[in-house]
Amino acid sequence: MILQNTISRLRSKVRNSKKISFTVLLGGLVTLSVVMTLTIMVISSYTSQKESLINSTLTQNNSKSIEMSLALDSLFFSMQEALKYVATQVETLDYSDTERLNSTLDLVRNSSNFFNSVALADETGLVLSTSPYYPLAIGRHVSSEAAKAAIKSQAPYISEAYPAPKTNERIVFIGEPLLDSKGSFIGMIGGTIHLQESNILNLSFGSQIKNSVGSYFFIVDQNGTLLFHPSTERIGEDVSKDEVVQKLLTNSVGKDRFKNLAGVDSLAGYHNVPSTDWGVVVVTPTQVVYDQLNHHIWMLLLYTSIPFIILTLIVLRIARKLANPFVILAEMVNQMDQGKVELPVVQSHWNREADMITRTVLGVMKNFRNKTDQLVYDSRTDLLTGMKNRRFFEEAIQEWIQEEIIFCIVVFDIDRFKSINDSFGHQAGDEVLKEVSKIIQSSVRDEDISSRFGGEEFVVLLKQYESNFAFDVAEKIRRLVEESVMPINHSVTISAGIAEYPLHSESGEELFHLADSALYQAKEEGRNRTIIIQKMDSIN
Repeated sequence: MILQNTISRLRSKVRNSKKISFTVLLGGLVTLSVVMTLTIMVISSYTSQKESLINSTLTQNNSKSIEMSLALDSLFFSMQEALKYVATQVETLDYSDTERLNSTLDLVRNSSNFFNSVALADETGLVLSTSPYYPLAIGRHVSSEAAKAAIKSQAPYISEAYPAPKTNERIVFIGEPLLDSKGSFIGMIGGTIHLQESNILNLSFGSQIKNSVGSYFFIVDQNGTLLFHPSTERIGEDVSKDEVVQKLLTNSVGKDRFKNLAGVDSLAGYHNVPSTDWGVVVVTPTQVVYDQLNHHIWMLLLYTSIPFIILTLIVLRIARKLANPFVILAEMVNQMDQGKVELPVVQSHWNREADMITRTVLGVMKNFRNKTDQLVYDSRTDLLTGMKNRRFFEEAIQEWIQEEIIFCIVVFDIDRFKSINDSFGHQAGDEVLKEVSKIIQSSVRDEDISSRFGGEEFVVLLKQYESNFAFDVAEKIRRLVEESVMPINHSVTISAGIAEYPLHSESGEELFHLADSALYQAKEEGRNRTIIIQKMDSIN
């Protein structure tokens, strides 16, 4: 009898050991729910962040390429202006006064850092002086084809990048003609930039390479030859078969995802340099974006996994029937994957703990949504004035151009704003900015876009407006600012420049540049006025 009872108990234990307890089942279901929720959140975040990072990187690289091409264009303009100024000084010197000529050229080379070398030749190409001084060249005719072409042209000249005869290093020659008092050509002063040595390009743009994380840029000439690259040994290399370079050679500008000659998937912005037909390409390997994305995912896991684990332990300990809050949470996260989060109306739960957890989770999700909305708002809003910022403006102008909407762009700038900051302090300057922004916003329609572009500069897009109507609006704003009582004991005025799409340009960047040029003209003509840019035909 005792033996039979023992056998019966053993059989019962075996049967029970094959079944899963409710605690284990509930724990498994809760754990699985939490893991799935976390997985959906990670996948959703990964997908949305991936596209966002790629698009923002392309936009940043495009903006950077435009900025650098304009800077490079301005740099060449400054070089030519420097040579032009020196030309007016040199033409008064006696060519036989070798010592004074040499000291003048040394002063040019050392004071500006524009050129690696400077040379002076007469109208026949006979070298009269060089800096650094090179006695073997004095008294001989120029040998480089670039210098010969510059003398032959008898006009300001920028050469293509050509190889040096002995070292094969790439050189760019910039020349300025010398004219006597009658305007006759009497010689040429020119400077050279040695691309593979320390030069003005290294000084101007080298720090941008060091400060970038994974990104880099390079410059090519009109033939697709590398003129500037982080790896100096590549200067002079033919990269014309590169996808982006081929687009530059056909005068295309913009942003694109491509594979370079080494097969590396990359994100690039590219733009031409107007004065030289060179091209600037800003590149970020796509792997850099993926590295940032992976870091974001790991941080997301770090900050979300701990609260989820704690929440799971609490649920397992205090109740077995609190699955409903997690179902709601899973549904909300699933909606997050689709980009929509609709928070349900909180209803009282029969269990106190379940009710508290439900409200807590919904509160966290609501807080998350509010912070996300706030981040989106902050990313498109100028915090000082409450106006739209530069990023929103650039997106809006591209959207209007794509939709072929006629509009005018008005660029405002507060006159002598620096003197306001210097005289009354930056806090008073901020109050002036706020007051001007209020006047601008109250003077335009709801469908128009007003933004603070940066500093004391504001930009307004007037939808379905032609230049003459935009001029009336700009003048109204200008008069209101002039007549308004500012928070400082000083009158404030503004100047404005106007350009119209597509009358003046079909490019957003060019349109802004034209409006800014009109603003500059208003400043030059005395400030406190509005100027409409001339048509492109008349400009050209």
